[in-house]
Amino acid sequence: MKTAIPCRITYSKSDKCWYVESPGFYKGIITYGNSLDEAKAMAAEAVSGLLESHLEHDDKFTIPKGRVSPDWYDIEIEPGVAFALWLRKTRLSHNMTLAEVAEKMRVKYQVYQKLENPRTANPTLKTLKKLETIFGQELVTV
Repeated sequence: MKTAIPCRITYSKSDKCWYVESPGFYKGIITYGNSLDEAKAMAAEAVSGLLESHLEHDDKFTIPKGRVSPDWYDIEIEPGVAFALWLRKTRLSHNMTLAEVAEKMRVKYQVYQKLENPRTANPTLKTLKKLETIFGQELVTV
């Protein structure tokens, strides 16, 4: 369940650094790094932070599609944010409320609610197995 945001990363000779932008995501993300790897890491932090904020405030947003070009990179978001995003998206696609999923899992509402919060999403394998059953999707393969 990897989620990536396309970001354009270009080198500025005059500033001697790598600039990162994701103009199609929200109102755009802009950051930089002294190396390409540092720019990618800064982009991952910025993108994950923005998504985390959107999820916590229940904001509407869309994730732009990737682009094929030498200066465009798919920046992977942090696993906790990716999981919370996937879970919320999956629940909504099944037209279920938080309470309905919690009931099917046989857990308290607050326990399930934490799974959709990127700051607290840290499911156990047992929890993942319950989600597989509820949503009819395989999450853990052996």
